Amino acid sequence: MEEIKQVQPDQIGDLVAISRETFEATFGKDNTAENMQEFLDSSYNHDQLLTELETPGSSFWFLYVDGQVAGYLKLNVNSAQSERVDENAMEIERIYLKESFQHRGLGQKMMDFALKRAQDLGKNPVWLGVWEHNENAKNFYARNGFTRFSQHTFVLGDDPQTDFLLKKNLD
Repeated sequence: MEEIKQVQPDQIGDLVAISRETFEATFGKDNTAENMQEFLDSSYNHDQLLTELETPGSSFWFLYVDGQVAGYLKLNVNSAQSERVDENAMEIERIYLKESFQHRGLGQKMMDFALKRAQDLGKNPVWLGVWEHNENAKNFYARNGFTRFSQHTFVLGDDPQTDFLLKKNLD
């Protein structure tokens, strides 16, 4: 059984663990160990994630499969968005699955949840950033109707990388 529930402050340890695990699994092989460790330590530590969790307009959601945390997503609205794309937009800042839960349609369940959440909040468009070399994610977003509109630099450790910015209008 699958369900998506909002992450609560007392679950911050679980959020730190899945954030670090999924980010490293996704990008570790393409980056130096030093840059990866620096990023994980600065961006996915207890205090940083608790601050993000408590930021007005940001919400984290766990995907549970048979009671086990399988993935998570982070949604941002209003001033919590990492960039100003549109006055009424919603950002999907993070959407990650543990490797053992991939290729089961669960990413689509999280995407569908995010798009429904945007509709429920009256937000349009929905946008996100994706690393230029993450072909699986780029293909997934294209299948979901996201198109590129810009790009920005994402710094991992001392390595500036390019993220493509994609959006989807819900109309």
